[in-house]
Amino acid sequence: MIIAPSILSADFGNLEKSLRRVKSAEWLHVDVMDGHFVPNISIGPLVVKGVKALTNQVLDTHLMITDPFKYTEAFAKAGSSYITFHIETVDNPVKLIEYIKSFNVKAGISIKPGTPVLEIKELLELVDQVLVMSVEPGFGGQSFLESAITKIKELNRLRSVNNYSYLISVDGGINETTSKLCKDAGADVLVAGSYVFNSENAKQRIDSLK
Repeated sequence: MIIAPSILSADFGNLEKSLRRVKSAEWLHVDVMDGHFVPNISIGPLVVKGVKALTNQVLDTHLMITDPFKYTEAFAKAGSSYITFHIETVDNPVKLIEYIKSFNVKAGISIKPGTPVLEIKELLELVDQVLVMSVEPGFGGQSFLESAITKIKELNRLRSVNNYSYLISVDGGINETTSKLCKDAGADVLVAGSYVFNSENAKQRIDSLK
């Protein structure tokens, strides 16, 4: 199980110290929000570039923005390992997937709680990661929506029968209890923000999720 602490819950007043607390995790999850697609604003490419300078961890950049095409190059050049966009924001997802990969970055696609797996079924052979939102995107600290489990199981089934290679990632409300539900359903990556960063012992929380 890959654990990806979400830096949305980090202390941006002392980001370097926050990142040291989660250095035992393989990935870092970077939530990018534009105040339009989701009702919150977070960080831009300059912060991703700064994070990249502080760590060798995989940077999983999650674009919760209306125009992912416009900012893909900037986030790729800032040091993203993965760039994940929302299917709800694009008219030509195939073109965007190809564009992301043209920067030698892995491409991911994400679905909100109200979006069925069927919406991305034809794209699954093209992507490196599928991110299932188990909360409404925009804010940390929300409760896990169990409807995500059905989606994880379906994505796991489709991956198996078609011999696809994408990772299944889950974001929102992840803790010791919900992580097991996700793992049993077939998830590979768990994104955890407040559960990790709001603990006095972040490493212990990461180990518990593993």
